Amino acid sequence: MLIRFKKSFEKIAMGLLSFMPAEKELKTLQQTIKSYETEKDWQLFLWKEEEDIIGALGVHLKENDEVEIQHVSVNPSYRQQGIGKKMVLALKDVYKNKTIVPNEHTQSFFEKCRETGQEES
Repeated sequence: MLIRFKKSFEKIAMGLLSFMPAEKELKTLQQTIKSYETEKDWQLFLWKEEEDIIGALGVHLKENDEVEIQHVSVNPSYRQQGIGKKMVLALKDVYKNKTIVPNEHTQSFFEKCRETGQEES
């Protein structure tokens, strides 16, 4: 289930985002979290299964009705189970009237979703 980020989930979110290659540096990671907390056009979602938060999906809401995926990260223990694809599909439900697009960091993952046919709905 996709849930909106709350300050109480900050450490979990930082841990998940730290798996992204561009977020390895603590200072960069802190700036990213701050953007999701303070910028109205930046939204961070977490993926929860049962009681565990196992994924993070961050987006930038663009003025042209595009939702650009900035971050997609899944706990390594849960990878290769389709969690990332489920997050992208759930995001499409949140932003029904907008176009979901990747950025340069999420492009290859986004294309893999499309190849398996699960990204298109």
